[in-house]
Amino acid sequence: MSNKRIRGLYEGRLATWAAARVPALSIAYQNKPFTPVTGTPYLKAILLPADTASDDLAGALRTYRGVFQVSVMAPINAGPGQAETIGDELVALFVMNARLTATGFTVQQITPATQAAALQDEKNYIVPVSFEYRADT
Repeated sequence: MSNKRIRGLYEGRLATWAAARVPALSIAYQNKPFTPVTGTPYLKAILLPADTASDDLAGALRTYRGVFQVSVMAPINAGPGQAETIGDELVALFVMNARLTATGFTVQQITPATQAAALQDEKNYIVPVSFEYRADT
């Protein structure tokens, strides 16, 4: 249940930002149909939950941790600039220690958002941006 809430909070923040950006960016979400527009960048959002922990003796506390990753998918053979610029914007959007809350549930970003080394496939130049999160219930 909490992974669903965490996903909703981070995907919601990402969607609001991407829609307001000029030009707007489309987002590919996990297990949802998506067809990218050829020649334009888009984002790919992925929630990577870790094992749930319970660090109290009563077993009442649940700690949800994991990684939220947004991959910038830019057209191949156009250089790294566009993807890295969008990656920088994502790093600025997801700030260390930021808390997102909805209906009494809070998730906190516990590491800085970081751009990883770029990857490449047959159609895209890919810049992954990710950070770790934690939520205690």
